[in-house]
Amino acid sequence: KYRLIVLPQALRTVIPAIVGQFIGLFKDTTLVAIVGLIELLAVANLISAQPDWLGVRREPYVFIAAIYFIGSSLMASYSRRLERRMGVGER
Repeated sequence: KYRLIVLPQALRTVIPAIVGQFIGLFKDTTLVAIVGLIELLAVANLISAQPDWLGVRREPYVFIAAIYFIGSSLMASYSRRLERRMGVGER
């Protein structure tokens, strides 16, 4: 009864909130496992502090913003596709 009736209705209701939480968590945490859990903003600060890279101040931050934007967009599009497949919003 719960698996076939209650759970699908509950999932339709909470999927948007859960995905919103995942996107918020992704944007709030700056640790990324791309290169061994190096914090992206710390790397950008180190790059802009290097004397060899004096003219480079905005580029690392634009790159980080692009990473967060792409990740959030992928999660949001997957959520929309999942909501359409489960019939969220249809009454």
